[in-house]
This record gives sequence, structure tokens and C-alpha cells, in this order.
Amino acid sequence: MNRFVTQVSAVCLCLAMVPAAHAIGKKKKKQTDLSTNPLGNVNSRQPDKELFDKAMTAMKKGKYDVARLDLQTLLNTYPDTEYAMRAKLAVGDTWYKEGGSAALTQAEQEYKDFITFFPNTPEAAEAQMKVGDIYFQQMQKPDRDPQNVMHAETEYRQMIQQFPDSPLIPRAKQRLRDVQEVLAARQFEIGQFYATHENWPATIARLQTVADSYPLFSHSDQTLITLGDAYVTQAQLAGRLNLPPKGKATLIAAYNDRAVDAYSRVVTRYAMAPHVEDAKDRLIAMGRPVPEPTQAQLAESEAEEGSRTTVKLKDRAMLLVKQGPSTVHAARVGEPTLTDSTQTTAPQVRDSTVTLFNAAMKGEPIPPGPTYGGGTAAGLAAATSAGASAPSIGTGNGTAVEMEAVPTGNSSGNSTSVEIINPSANSGGGTSTEAAPAAAGAGNTAAPANGAAGDGAPANPAADNYGLKPVGPATTNAALPPVDKPAPAADQVNDVKAGSQPAAQVQTGTKKGKAKNVPVDKSKESSTKKKKTGLDKLNPF
Repeated sequence: MNRFVTQVSAVCLCLAMVPAAHAIGKKKKKQTDLSTNPLGNVNSRQPDKELFDKAMTAMKKGKYDVARLDLQTLLNTYPDTEYAMRAKLAVGDTWYKEGGSAALTQAEQEYKDFITFFPNTPEAAEAQMKVGDIYFQQMQKPDRDPQNVMHAETEYRQMIQQFPDSPLIPRAKQRLRDVQEVLAARQFEIGQFYATHENWPATIARLQTVADSYPLFSHSDQTLITLGDAYVTQAQLAGRLNLPPKGKATLIAAYNDRAVDAYSRVVTRYAMAPHVEDAKDRLIAMGRPVPEPTQAQLAESEAEEGSRTTVKLKDRAMLLVKQGPSTVHAARVGEPTLTDSTQTTAPQVRDSTVTLFNAAMKGEPIPPGPTYGGGTAAGLAAATSAGASAPSIGTGNGTAVEMEAVPTGNSSGNSTSVEIINPSANSGGGTSTEAAPAAAGAGNTAAPANGAAGDGAPANPAADNYGLKPVGPATTNAALPPVDKPAPAADQVNDVKAGSQPAAQVQTGTKKGKAKNVPVDKSKESSTKKKKTGLDKLNPF
């Protein structure tokens, strides 16, 4: 019996030891598993490897300062280690994960240094990508400061152009599409603002920039429609000006052609956009043919519109509390713009206004391409102030006219004259009108020409003060009347002068008129000394 109990106990003890042995084996297997090591497949106990692993462990736990200290120790102690490249990149990662404007600035500098030291490694593309992500995280809404957005666009473009074979290229292109969506939204909102204030040159400048630079913008159809509406408004305003019929018709036709180009681009390039029907209706209202998009254009537009994410209620709620912009509407397909397009500015619109106007007024052919602005009174005034030609109002003969600069007086007879109405000294209050040509450089000092004496005016009106009579008596030898002087004022009561004080104020009852000394009540005088009491009375000080 005892033997049987002993055997059973031995079997139970063996069964109890099996899990422990399995755990030990599992633990040993975990120690020898080096699949998480990105730099080697051997269990190395070298000091540089120990430092690198310690730094990676500290970074995972959020101890970024400890991780940086270990990595700097590794780089300074073992400059030729095989972990130098990863350690240099990891220093930037610690700043990047720490966050904050100061830390992100330091991370950017570390990544730039890494690209300088290791330009031909795959990790260089990763570093450049993270530089763009630094600015992407700090982007503001479209109506805020666009500096971070512009820097992000530059960094992503540089990453795509310098590392075209990197596996991070698709992600970089999508980030670039998101960034350009924000930049286009900024220009579009500014253009809409100018349109509501009827500032058409500024409206055209902003919207033309969006149409030329950001073709993947989610509101490109609205951009082109608003641009066409601005041209139509310019044509309507040009029709109200008093211009020669031929020049006016040419100017109106030029603006309408540019509006048709904008509407037609919506129909062909953005055939699947939400507002394409509005563009077709405008073309029909103008009596212009509606173009038909090709199969390639239909497929391209359909792919772009189908790739856009639908805005959900959660996205709208996050937009209220999120600091950065919303890129939900950004396209997920298509090639983003990798080069800087020419930005259209309001001065360029004004200069193009001058070109279009002069070509229309002179009967010359309209220059190809869009000609911005013009047609309004404000636009013509701006063009005239810039030294451009302006129409001559009231000619109505259909010929090309120009307004020349106003010349100064010269021998050719082109002079400016003014009329001076001089009251005649001899004609009993009558007036005579004389033309006085202003000589070049004379200003207002030029004397009028001697008029004819047929109306009784003197030969030299300046000698007779232009007929104005002097103020005063008729004879020059008559004595002038005396100047009226005010009566002398009485003596002031408060003057202290001998004999000037009234006798009533002298006090009586004193000897020889002297004032009686009045005793002074010193009880009301303030004193800083305290009254002495007790033994202090004996102290003379």
C-alpha cells in the first residue's frame, strides 16, 4: 500500500513539473527571439548594441530625454558603430514624438542633418517625409496664417522629386493633395469675398490662380463658374460706358468669350462635378453651344469625384474643436501639382485691362489668352492712373480713340486756359472776361494778356487792381480819424499800492491808523513733537 502511494505521488510530482519546464522553455525562446531587432539577427552583447536597445526602450516608455542621452552617448563613444545611422535618425524621432513647437523645430533640424550625412539611404526619404509631417501637423484653417501649409507643400514636393523610388511616395502624394486642397480653399474663399464686394479685378485674380494651380480642388466647378460670372459682369459694365460702338462691341465680345471659356471648362474637365448643370445653363442663356466631354475626361472626372470622402456628422463636429483644417473633400486620385504655377495678382489684372481696352479702342485684334479685369469705371480709372489710354467720351464715330496726356503750354498751341472775371473799374460794376494762357512752368504767376480797351477796361488791369476799389477815404491827404480807446478801468481792490486802498478798509481804534495786533491761536497748529510725560519731562533733548 505504501509503495502504491509512493508511485502515485511521484507521478503527480512529475505532472506538476511539466508546466514549469514548458514555461522555462518558452522564456528561453522569448529571449532568443530577435525578430523585433531592426538591425541584426544575432544576440549581440556589445556595448553599442546595449546602449541602442536601452534608448529604444526608453523612447517606447515616453522617456525621450533619457533616450536622447543614451543615443548621444552612443554616437560620441562609438562613432564607427553600425548603429550610427539609426541612432541619428532616432534622435530626431524623440523630438518628433515629444511634440510642441520647440521640439518639432529641433526634430526638423535633426532630420535635415540626417539627410545631409546619409543622402543615399532609404531612411533619408523617411526623414524628408517626417519634415513634411512636422508642418502638416501645425497647419491652420484656410482663413488663418498659411505659412505652415506652404512649407508643408514645399517639403512634400521635395520628397517626391528627390526620392521617386521610395515606397513612401503614395503617402507623400496624398499628403500633398491634402495640403493643396487647403491652399486652394484659402484662395477660393478670398475670391468669393471680393465677388460679394464687387471687386472684380481682385476676384478674377484669386479665382484664376485657383483654376491654374490646383486642378484637383474639390470646388473647381464653383471656381470656374464664379470666374465666368465675373467676366459676364465686366461685359455688362462695359456696355454702359459711353464708348464708340465698334470698340464697345469688341470689348463686350472679349469678356463674353472669356466667360464662355470658363463655363466650357467646367463642362469638359469637371463633367461629373455637382454644379456642371449650372455651367450648361449659362452657356445656353448666352446662346453658345454646350461642348461634349470625351470619354477620357468623363472617366477622369468620375474617378476624382468618386474618391472624395463623404462628410459625416462626426467630421463636422470634429471640425468645430479641431485646430487644423479639414481635408475630407480632398481627392484621393490624380497627380498633384509639383511645380509652382504663375500666381495671378491684381496688378497683373489691371495691366491686362489696359491691354484689352487699348486693343478694343484701336481696332486691333484681341490678344490670345485671358485678359483680366477692366470694363468698370473703377477699372478705367486705375488704367488711366497707370498711364494707359482712356476713351474720349462723346465721339461716337466708331474710330479708335485715345486720351493723350495733358501737355504743358508750348509753341504748338496745346495749352490750358482759365477764365478770370475782372470787375471793371470804369464801367459801373460791369464785368469783362479775359483768357489767360498758362505758360509752361509759370504756375499761377503768369499775368493775363492785355485785353482790348473797347469795353472801357484799362490797358493794364493789374495796375488798377483789376477794378477793385481801395477801402478808405477818397482823398489821400485826409487825416484818419482817431482810434477809439476804451475807458481806463477802475483800480482793483486787491492791488497793494500806497494810497490806492480805500479808507474804509483801514481799521479804526488804533494809534495813528496802525492795525491792531491780533493774537494768534496756536492751538490749531500741527506739530510733529509729542507731549512729554513722566520722566521724559526731565530730558532736555
